[in-house]
Amino acid sequence: MLAPKRVKYRKKHKGRMSGKATRGNKVSFGEYGLMAAEPAWISNRQIEAARVAMTRHIKRGGKVWIRIFPDKPITQKPAETRMGKGKGNPEGWVAVVKPGRIMFELEGIDHETAHRAMELASAKLPIKCRFVVRDEQL
Repeated sequence: MLAPKRVKYRKKHKGRMSGKATRGNKVSFGEYGLMAAEPAWISNRQIEAARVAMTRHIKRGGKVWIRIFPDKPITQKPAETRMGKGKGNPEGWVAVVKPGRIMFELEGIDHETAHRAMELASAKLPIKCRFVVRDEQL
């Protein structure tokens, strides 16, 4: 599971996900990419599930890049706790993804296999995604 080794602060503000991604919005490393079409928090478990689905389909051929990292701590208050009394304890990690962000990249396999692998990966994610090729971007 992806998680930071250490962070400056245990808890973070909720923040906003408005607007489009200005960075990480081009296929830079591989030949094919999976682009986010909606804003979302993507957990480290979802990233790992998508990676496993992709690598299983390409049968360990080619190369996979994960372009997002879960560096935001998500807090949760215990069950059946009254309101107030401060923020809960950190329970997991998420990556903040805005529309247009390239989340995964692939290289070294044919177009059809890459497309199917990205479809399987996007099924594990809570947002709509687009399959993009390096040459024909927006």
